[in-house]
Amino acid sequence: MWFRNLQIFRLAPDWAYDTDSLSAALQKGLFQNCGATQRMALGWVPPRGNEGELVFSVERQQLIALGVEQKLLPASVVRQYAQAKLVEIEATQGYKPGRKQTREIVEQLETELLPRAFVKRGLTYVWIDPVNRWLLVDASSSARADEVMEQLKLSLGELPVTLIKTQLAPATAMTQWLAAGEAPGSFSVDRDCELRATAEERAAVRYVRHNLDSEEVRSHIAGGKSATRLALTWNDRVSFVMTEQLQIKRLAFLDLLKEDAERQSENADDLFAANFVLMCGELAQLLAQLIEVLGGEGE
Repeated sequence: MWFRNLQIFRLAPDWAYDTDSLSAALQKGLFQNCGATQRMALGWVPPRGNEGELVFSVERQQLIALGVEQKLLPASVVRQYAQAKLVEIEATQGYKPGRKQTREIVEQLETELLPRAFVKRGLTYVWIDPVNRWLLVDASSSARADEVMEQLKLSLGELPVTLIKTQLAPATAMTQWLAAGEAPGSFSVDRDCELRATAEERAAVRYVRHNLDSEEVRSHIAGGKSATRLALTWNDRVSFVMTEQLQIKRLAFLDLLKEDAERQSENADDLFAANFVLMCGELAQLLAQLIEVLGGEGE
């Protein structure tokens, strides 16, 4: 149970969902498999796989999971079947089908092919920290996070959360750190970054496994480029990439943390709980210090 990405939201002060009330609310949006002609299905599932346990809670930290099932039916496959059908109809009626008839044939074939399509399944985890008022979605894209938040809003009837904003824009901060050759506090600059110009063409340069404390990097910054992604390490314990939207990607935890969890565990359930507790503790400190070096929260 280690998150790989963070889409960061701030819980409103009046957030009042304990484990029982949150679980009851999620019952309204339980996951159900795709129907025969349904392209996608979304719904809440037990995060540990234990039937009936929609909210896993330990030390006032909550974990929920959104199940996603999607039918894979490429448009190229539909076109292939449709083309064969259109040729057959043209030979029968003596002229090419019109636009309306073609559209109806494509829709009919989609309906016929969907029950035979491959199914892709996935889980998106959500960590809710009522103590420090965080809601974190383990998603690499804002689109996937929006998908989760929409389902959560449908279940709760409201969604008292906001995107986190800081006094110092992440792009500004990352650019300053690169120019100075170091990051503040317990953070250190790693070896990956992306610099992008603000001009219309948005010219960009990316560095991968490269020494970023160099005149070349500073020259790009002096030329008007700013950092849109930067790899960082916090406290020599957690590495990650921060984006200009304050998204956290490629989270990686020190192996010693995972070994600590394994030593504390006697079975799979214990290990899941230990991993979750350790992750929450590390990330709560990381986020607090990250917001601090970005000047604190903005309006």
